[in-house]
Amino acid sequence: MTAICDTVRDVTSKLPIKSPYDRSVIAEIEADDTVTIDRKLDYARNAFYDWRVVSLEQRIAEVKRAVAVFKRDREDIAREVTQQMGKPITEARREVDTLLERAEYCISIAAEVLAPEHLPEQPGLQRRIHHVPLGVVFNIAAWNYPLLLPVNVIVPAVLAGNAVVLKHSDKTPLTGLRFERAFAELSVANVVQNLVADHDQAGRMIRDRRVDHLSFTGSVRGGHDVYRSAAAARFIDVGLELGGKDAAYVAADADLDHTVAGVVDGACYNAGQSCCSVERVYVHESIYSQFLERAQVLVNAYRLGDPLDEATTMGPLASASKPAFLTSHVEEAVERGARVLAGGSAPTHLEHGRRFFSPTLVADVPREAQLMRDESFGPVVAVASVEDDDEALHRMHDTDYGLTASVWTADQARAERFGRALDVGTVYQNRCDYLDPALPWTGVRDSGKGSTLSRAGFFYLTRRKSINFRTKT
Repeated sequence: MTAICDTVRDVTSKLPIKSPYDRSVIAEIEADDTVTIDRKLDYARNAFYDWRVVSLEQRIAEVKRAVAVFKRDREDIAREVTQQMGKPITEARREVDTLLERAEYCISIAAEVLAPEHLPEQPGLQRRIHHVPLGVVFNIAAWNYPLLLPVNVIVPAVLAGNAVVLKHSDKTPLTGLRFERAFAELSVANVVQNLVADHDQAGRMIRDRRVDHLSFTGSVRGGHDVYRSAAAARFIDVGLELGGKDAAYVAADADLDHTVAGVVDGACYNAGQSCCSVERVYVHESIYSQFLERAQVLVNAYRLGDPLDEATTMGPLASASKPAFLTSHVEEAVERGARVLAGGSAPTHLEHGRRFFSPTLVADVPREAQLMRDESFGPVVAVASVEDDDEALHRMHDTDYGLTASVWTADQARAERFGRALDVGTVYQNRCDYLDPALPWTGVRDSGKGSTLSRAGFFYLTRRKSINFRTKT
């Protein structure tokens, strides 16, 4: 075992947390130095040894109590999320509610999923498959859904008997503290610990032999980096939730009112800062004009402003460089022949408008445009017309990503055809941008590997142990 503090100079500092809305400092948090990181890994390893022998029944009861803390402190937690990363307070409250929904479902299936599997009896033999914990799970979480991304890992990991070290984004570190505090009352100390560390420190942790599993949410480039780091030291599994360039197809028979509302919301919710945002929309040519007319009304209806204001429906972007990035993508699409029907630039009328980008609708976007190729991660609805289902399928497949796709149609046979043909983790019909806790959340190609949620989420946080006993000789 290599101690991190053997190779790195100790540095202790305060990390200021600034509002993306008005840049005010909302809190300061103490960053971990190499000594505290080393100590936390030792604590996690020791906690794992004690926690894994606690009965599953007791683990379930204790995790229930930890999750209840989020319900008790719902309003304070939602306000912290809004202050840290800028989503409207109404959306932050929904994120707390969704955390509870996912955690409660995970708890409800834990006893069944983690129970030993008994194979059919054979004379003189006992054969079982046990689902045993991995050890220390290192969870690197992103800022865009600061509650939902960690809960997808922490709750099943702890239920299964693992210990977790959570490194949250430096944009949302207060949320990491919320998880640590919620799980602090477990009968075993340090089962869930929060870490405030930079990229270099995290990289050294990934290579540390006290870490048994890595779960990472972030960019494709970041995914390559952490996968290489993990493989360089030893063989552990790595769960990667990376980017998306998710497509929607609006067929000729779609319910337009329902479809336009769903697609626009799927593109603009959380200011488009979702890996599964709708970023490419292909509309059947027979209803193309109608779709654009209705979408323009909804895109223009968003109210931008202070995310703590109950009336605000879109907050600022979390990254300072994002408005310029989105502006360049829109301008490049226009140069290739696209038409901007709404938005297209940063607003100029807001008192604190530097981090905002106006909800944007762009029509006639060619396949070569960056808006159809590169992940936008902002409130941009990029639309193109297609002649038929075959062209729609071809265009939807034209991507390096593979997280989700949606087909909007009343024809069940069409939906089934797209469901079979689309090479993505989730295919939706007449909905989008929704994670069902009973279904695995997974990506293919540059969208990542592994699964969270559902029964499958437990399988990535446990390993199989075979019991093969000959009871009679």
